[in-house]
Amino acid sequence: MDLGDIEKEIVIVDDGSQDGTRDYVKKLPKKYHIELHDKNRGKSSAVKTGILRTTGDLVVIQDADLEYDPSDYQKMLRPFIIRGADAVYGSRFKGEGPHRMIYFRNMVANKFLTFLSNLFTGFNLSDMETCYKMIRGNLIRGIAPELKSKRFGFEPEITAKLSKRKVRLYEVGISYYGRTQEEGKHIRFIDGVKAVWEIIKYNVFRRN
Repeated sequence: MDLGDIEKEIVIVDDGSQDGTRDYVKKLPKKYHIELHDKNRGKSSAVKTGILRTTGDLVVIQDADLEYDPSDYQKMLRPFIIRGADAVYGSRFKGEGPHRMIYFRNMVANKFLTFLSNLFTGFNLSDMETCYKMIRGNLIRGIAPELKSKRFGFEPEITAKLSKRKVRLYEVGISYYGRTQEEGKHIRFIDGVKAVWEIIKYNVFRRN
């Protein structure tokens, strides 16, 4: 990942892991900002913790499993530099870069959730559920204290909140190296069902 002269900060959040990760991150150099949850609170809670620790002009979320390629940061930066974007989503369905071909049913579920989200937000996203979201720092840090979701609800919740703020949202194609459940993929069918409710809840019943 070469971002040239752009100054970078890395915030690492360990969400109560029990696989040795916690001990490993404690040994990292002090240039990394480390946040340790005393117990597992869910992905959305970990993302919220990380966002609130950031200080930069832009914030990008990166899962540690590297299903998403950090070299795509350069693509996501362009709309900020040349178009004044407020937020950029990295779409796994835009056709750029390599994509691992697994789990047709997950793809169908993602497209349905994106369609449902678009109905409420007015966006025309192709991949609302993407992990890669790059957002202006002051914007996302202003939203983060309001976030309520715990497990995998961050994606529909932040999209709903961005739509209510009339942001300039862009989307770029990214690579995707998906994992199987045997390789550690944690999302399940029930999470998709919850996402439907979360899309409705954060778009209809939450004012901000």
